[in-house]
Amino acid sequence: MNKPVDETAGLSANERIKARSRLLRGSILEGLKDPLTGAIAEEDTQLTKFHGTYQQDDRDLRQERLAQKLEPLYSFMIRVRVPGGVCTPRQWLELDRLATSHANGTLRLTTRQAFQFHGVLKRNLRDTIYQINQSLLDTLAACGDVNRNVMCGVVPERSDLHAQAYGATIAIADRLLPQTGAYHEIWLGRQRFAGGEPEREPLYGETYLPRKFKIAVAVPPRNDVDVYANDLGFIAIEDDSGGLAGFNVCVGGGLGRTHGEEETYPRLADVIGFCRPDRVADVAQQVVTIQRDYGDRQNRKRARLKYTIDDRGLDWFREELQRRLGWKLDEARACHFDQSGDDYGWVQGRDGLWYGTLFIENGRVADRPDYPLMTGLRRVVEALEKRGRGELRLTGNQNLCIAALSDADRQTVEALLSEHGIMADRSGASALRRASMACVALPTCGLAMAEAERYLPHLVTRLDEIMAANGLSDDPIVVRMTGCPNGCGRPYLGEVGLVGKSPGHYQLWLGASPQGDRLNQLYRESVDEEELLAILTPLIRRYAVERHPQERFGDFVVRVGIVDNPMAFEI
Repeated sequence: MNKPVDETAGLSANERIKARSRLLRGSILEGLKDPLTGAIAEEDTQLTKFHGTYQQDDRDLRQERLAQKLEPLYSFMIRVRVPGGVCTPRQWLELDRLATSHANGTLRLTTRQAFQFHGVLKRNLRDTIYQINQSLLDTLAACGDVNRNVMCGVVPERSDLHAQAYGATIAIADRLLPQTGAYHEIWLGRQRFAGGEPEREPLYGETYLPRKFKIAVAVPPRNDVDVYANDLGFIAIEDDSGGLAGFNVCVGGGLGRTHGEEETYPRLADVIGFCRPDRVADVAQQVVTIQRDYGDRQNRKRARLKYTIDDRGLDWFREELQRRLGWKLDEARACHFDQSGDDYGWVQGRDGLWYGTLFIENGRVADRPDYPLMTGLRRVVEALEKRGRGELRLTGNQNLCIAALSDADRQTVEALLSEHGIMADRSGASALRRASMACVALPTCGLAMAEAERYLPHLVTRLDEIMAANGLSDDPIVVRMTGCPNGCGRPYLGEVGLVGKSPGHYQLWLGASPQGDRLNQLYRESVDEEELLAILTPLIRRYAVERHPQERFGDFVVRVGIVDNPMAFEI
């Protein structure tokens, strides 16, 4: 008698877990009910990512608890999906409340315009996700091998174009949302009824995508979402009347890599054409189906779309996309980006309303004894909620835009910010600090090899001293730090990129463009703090003396040959 064929043979472990998960159910529900451990089953830790939560433990306490013969101090990170980064004052206040009652008392604004809770104990996990859904937000597909949170440029000064780009963002997010009922059963208590049509995932199939998938919508001239770093990017093109003509389509970006494995690398997306606004969700869907069908399901380290394109060729990809669409993309339109960061302070949009962008260092909304940021923002948002005004926009650089305010609303907000020591104009931080960004890293991220969020503020203080000594206090240099090479803080697009190698040691990458259209290059394999400062001090001194007018640091180190000159985009 022939044995049944194992269709998962040769596939990665995650593929086998997904295949037997019953559309992401696994044994999650049973694990949540187990009172004897703060953890869930190992296979379920892969499945809960699709539901928007990661199991973590406090690595600061890991060895101490091991010595006491205690299990690690497990908790969960919950990521809230916020397409385009836009939420209402009521939603902000609800998340603020949950952060205090169910998590570690802070909110984290992410580099993908989402919220994160940290320190949620297993016994509070279901209730936290349930209450997030009650606020009309959710966590479904905030993580996992699916399309993640779709980003949209904030562009407060171009409020009309933002509205149209945001509409496209929502259309894409809705089209690509998983359809499994597991999320509602596990977290919202909905019953699964027998006897109906068999459940299926019409877009993703039973094993979903080979790896995570990221999409961003950018509105020139500001590349605040780092659109070329995404698997799929849409760049808004303005027509002659100031409206939205459509989008340039770019594919194949992704920054994750693995130390010591040259077959993994950061890559920027290629522009392959132009589509009308009403076709943007169709393009997104078909790009996802190509990756679903052709992405590498054997080697997860090469399972992103960038590798599919490099292995098969960009021409093949464009032809396959157009075959699935049933129509051809138009030629890409001319566009230009002049920066990738955020502008701080107040600007008035084309709609006559006010938009104020605040610097939130490393995205951490928390109260400190000398800086009650969380409380101050709570008071601001309570005032907006009471008036029924405004919205909150999370930027792709971990900052916050308080949006769509009248003159009177702005005055109220400014007064409350001032009362709590929060600066609405330039945010009270140096230019270097305002351009910095770090991932969470230690103590909770299981992948972190070095510090990032907890360490970068100290390093920036030391770099500020060097900048001031050279007359550069008002000059931004984009500094990005991550605790590992996976790229969550987009370090390979930093004019100075620092990638964790081991405790206290980082790879040093130099030379990305400030517009986000050129990757940096590896300059040193491993440096500690003193070695890093010894390298950067003479470079910054030379930059102050030799730079061209308005030349940025990343462009300078390429021009003078400190790093190689990779080709930038020309569109």
